[in-house]
Amino acid sequence: MTGAMHLILIVEDDQAMQKILRMLFETNGFRVLVTGTAFRGEQDARLHRPDIVLVDLGLPDRDGFEVITTIRAWSPVPIVVLTARSAEPQRLAAFELGADDYVMKPFSAPELLARVKAVVRRHVRGVLPMGVLELGEVSVDMTRRVARRHDGSEVRLTPIEHRILETLARHSDQLMTHSALIKEVWGPHRDGSLALRVYIRSLRRKIEKYPGRPHHIRTELGVGYRLVTLAESSQGHDTLQDD
Repeated sequence: MTGAMHLILIVEDDQAMQKILRMLFETNGFRVLVTGTAFRGEQDARLHRPDIVLVDLGLPDRDGFEVITTIRAWSPVPIVVLTARSAEPQRLAAFELGADDYVMKPFSAPELLARVKAVVRRHVRGVLPMGVLELGEVSVDMTRRVARRHDGSEVRLTPIEHRILETLARHSDQLMTHSALIKEVWGPHRDGSLALRVYIRSLRRKIEKYPGRPHHIRTELGVGYRLVTLAESSQGHDTLQDD
C-alpha cells in the first residue's frame, strides 16, 4: 500500500524542517498537516484523526514524550518520533510510551519515508478494517472511505460517521460499549453520549434499509452497539430500535 490518501500529522516547531517534511510527504502522495506545538498537535490529532503522527521531542511548550502519552491514552494511531536526541534511554522511553518507530536527525529522506510507510502498512493490517464492508444494499470501501449503494449512487458519510463505522467494523459482530466507542471516536475526556446517539441515527438512515428496525447497527439496550455482518443480518431483525 502506498501513502496515497493517508493523512500524516507532523508536530515539529522548526519551520525549515516543516517545509522539508511537507515537501517529502506531499510529493509521495500523503495529505499533510503541520503544527508547531505539543498543544496544537494533540488538538489536531483529535480533530483530524490522522493515519500517522510524526512528532519531534523538542517542542517549545511541552516535551514530545507528553504528546505520545496523551495520544496513546485514547488512540492506537501510529506514532513515529523524529528527533536529534540519540541517547538510548530516550529511545527506550519513547517505545515504552507507545511510539512505533524512532528516527534520529539528521535523517535520510528515503529512509524516513520508507519507515513511515512501513509503520502505516503494519497498522492498517493489524488494526483497521480492510477491503469492502457489505451492509445490505450499501458497500463501504474501508480503505478509500467511500460508500455506495449497489445502483452506483454515493452515500455521503461524514468523517465522524466513518470513524464510528470503522471502529464498529474493527469489532465486527462484537458488542462495543458506549464508553469504548466514544473513547475511540472522540477521545477519553469527552462526554459524547448524546452525540453518539445522533450519529448512530444518521448512520442508520444512510445505510439501513429500515432504519427503525436496523439489521446492521444493532443496539444492546443500556450497553452499546454491535455491527452485524451481512450473513447474519440477512436473517432479519424485528426489534424496533430508536437510539
